[in-house]
Amino acid sequence: MTAQSWEVRNVDSLEKLFAALSKQRPDGLYVTAGTQMTANGKRIADFALKSRLPSMCARRETVVAGGLMYYGQDPADSYRRVAYYVDRILKGANPTELPVEQPKKFELLINLKTAKEIRVNIPQSLLFRADMVIQ
Repeated sequence: MTAQSWEVRNVDSLEKLFAALSKQRPDGLYVTAGTQMTANGKRIADFALKSRLPSMCARRETVVAGGLMYYGQDPADSYRRVAYYVDRILKGANPTELPVEQPKKFELLINLKTAKEIRVNIPQSLLFRADMVIQ
């Protein structure tokens, strides 16, 4: 597998990226969670769908907007942990003495509607493991 990264700083560079991807015809697309990716998640999902490009997304919202899959930390669980740390700090805990935590709960979202539109077969075993399947 060959990975290629693209820098997207604004809408113009996003359009250039779409043009380049249309010419190169990659086998898949990984959509990161940067500012431009978040702000343009729907446009990116629409492009991937139109191009029949399977997309793995770093934000669950992009999958809801039409991306193919998301696997990452459960945002609600992460926010609960943040609230716990804020509570401890407000009660006097020294932030430098609090342990660093890695996410403990992850979730898998699959957009089955997108999979059907781009003609990608998602194995039943993966669908059973998914926390959310968008029909």
